[in-house]
Amino acid sequence: MSGEDAAPAEQQNAVEQKQETKPAEEPKAEPPKTEPAPASGAAEAAASPAAATEKVPEEEAFTYRALVLTGYGGYDKVKLQVKKGKPTLKAGEIQVRVKACGLNFADLMARQGLYDRMPSPPVTPGMECSGVVEAVGEEVTDRKVGDKVMVLSRFGLWQEVVVVPASHTFLIPEGMSFEDAAALPVNYITAYMMLFDFGNLRPNQSILVHAAAGGVGIAATQLCKTVKDVTVFGTASASKHETISQGGVTHPIDYRTKDYVEEVRKISPKGLDIILDPLGGSDTHKAYNLLKPMGKLITYGTANMLAGQKKNLLAVAKNWYHQFSIHTLSLIQGNKSVCGFHLGYLEGEMELITQAMDSILDLYKQGKVKPHIDSTWHLEQVGDAMRKMQERNNIGKVILTTEPMPEEEKKEEPKKEDKKEEKKKDDKKKDDKKKDDGKKEEKKDDKKKEEPKKEEKKEEEKKEEAKKEEAKKEEK
Repeated sequence: MSGEDAAPAEQQNAVEQKQETKPAEEPKAEPPKTEPAPASGAAEAAASPAAATEKVPEEEAFTYRALVLTGYGGYDKVKLQVKKGKPTLKAGEIQVRVKACGLNFADLMARQGLYDRMPSPPVTPGMECSGVVEAVGEEVTDRKVGDKVMVLSRFGLWQEVVVVPASHTFLIPEGMSFEDAAALPVNYITAYMMLFDFGNLRPNQSILVHAAAGGVGIAATQLCKTVKDVTVFGTASASKHETISQGGVTHPIDYRTKDYVEEVRKISPKGLDIILDPLGGSDTHKAYNLLKPMGKLITYGTANMLAGQKKNLLAVAKNWYHQFSIHTLSLIQGNKSVCGFHLGYLEGEMELITQAMDSILDLYKQGKVKPHIDSTWHLEQVGDAMRKMQERNNIGKVILTTEPMPEEEKKEEPKKEDKKEEKKKDDKKKDDKKKDDGKKEEKKDDKKKEEPKKEEKKEEEKKEEAKKEEAKKEEK
């Protein structure tokens, strides 16, 4: 679900600034203020301050934009800020100018404080990105300035400039776009290692892929197609069935309207060979019971814990209450296996990860796998990008681009607000109209109620007049 454990060096070196609307201006060098010195030391006294004033403008002029998680909560907690100061490179590190970043489900959980592989705020999220090498540190021999690379890290990649160990980067193949490169590392390495390292996927087997229209789901489906006669069951909402069927899902299941366990049993009464479980809670129990003898359950997430923009304590508690556990004797008797996978906890295993990535890139070059990009968003639109993914409205990968948002689009943003204001005004007018109509109806009702009273009054007046007439007659 996440990248590797090495944090980019600029997380420690760069000073975070509040978002600026104007680029940082280069400060003007002022003549150094020095005390009079003996003639013999005048040159040294003048040279030292001069050198310092040359360095200050260069360092302060280097700025880059970064997304920063300022606290746990809703989409607005991830803010675009400007960092100042040129990152320094240690031995074995490279500096990358980022072009595109991948958005992962773990980033959504991190925003709510549900992902322990990222430090506490303020911190820059982001586990994968792609870009161009700008600088190379000492002891780096396999990367050079100008190389196009994809980067894998535990956090810190949602910014325009990153410094990472060269070992955490992979060369982008000829013809691959920066968007595809940013979509590849986390999802495809996760899917590959689960299917082939843990799952030992072979011909004629059956597999259940939950969230088949998501990044890992599409990656897993494509990888299954590289093995002969693999039957893929995939859960997704009905609107996504056509896409996942075209991508290789044999039996799409609408989890919102049908019980996926019953649907699987109808087609495969004996159960399944492999189940990939990103949900957790009660769904893990269902998955285990769906396995054939010699079947493998590979759990790699707890997506059921994510409900709403902010941390939902009820969803978290429910997930933990239904947490799957099993006795080893049951595993023996059932001839089943349960595996757990988390890319973020593969500390120091870059050799394994690199082997997986090499295999994935070979498949990419053969045209057998290719990321499906759902949509691309500017850094300024990170809230909308997260919302789309969290509400399960994406098919494939959601990408962030570091390319600045065009002025035209920025100008359109207030228009959206204006539309909201107009809608509020319209709603207010409608409410006022309803109130007016209600008052009119009340007046009508009051009139109707008053009419009988008027009639009664008239009758009484008539009776009074009749009595007066009778009295007059009697007097006569």
